[in-house]
Amino acid sequence: MAKQGKRFRKVSEKVVEQKLYDIEEACKVLVETASAKFDETVEIAVKLGVDPRKADQNVRGSVPLPHGLGKTIRVAVFAKGEKVQEAKDAGADIVGADDLVEMVKSGQLDFDSVIATPDMMPQVGKVGKILGPRGLMPSPKVGTVTMDVGEAVKSIKAGRVEYRVEKAGIVHAPVGKGSFGWEKIRDNVSALVHALNRAKPSSSKGVYLQRATLSLTMGPGVQVDPAALRSM
Repeated sequence: MAKQGKRFRKVSEKVVEQKLYDIEEACKVLVETASAKFDETVEIAVKLGVDPRKADQNVRGSVPLPHGLGKTIRVAVFAKGEKVQEAKDAGADIVGADDLVEMVKSGQLDFDSVIATPDMMPQVGKVGKILGPRGLMPSPKVGTVTMDVGEAVKSIKAGRVEYRVEKAGIVHAPVGKGSFGWEKIRDNVSALVHALNRAKPSSSKGVYLQRATLSLTMGPGVQVDPAALRSM
């Protein structure tokens, strides 16, 4: 712990406390804080001016990141009939119906994302209490309940990221890896922020993008100037 604390303090010196960085500068500083022995995930946390308790302010969606997430995404698809082969041809890792329901019930959750055709949702509902808390429940809002399973699988495999506002009004989302370099991270952040701006509820009043922080898995947070994000 002492060694880790020393490492964290050293990289934290690269970040000016309380400073609001523009997006380009924030990404450059972020890359400089990479010090772990593995390729750290870059995450953004954005505080939105919404009340998630209100149905019309529950911001949720998905967006393809131009440079992907830097990792292999395992996709499970609930489908039957001709959609089974369509999902497999698109690169789905696991495809099934009732058998996939039983796999989930037994605790076999070796996947990162779940897609389902609309007719399979009654079966998926049987394992909703397992998938939901893990953020794996398919939803039409993010394009994971669809008859076009082939395109959905390809999009997720290519690096589409889902976002959803939490109870505190914060969206947490991965936007790449530390090894990407600041330009690719900036591009991915821009794509996500554009999506959040487009998803602003009409009932949201006042400042919508209130705070934003970028961080690596083992690094300190870098505060991004929300005014710069609002102008994207």
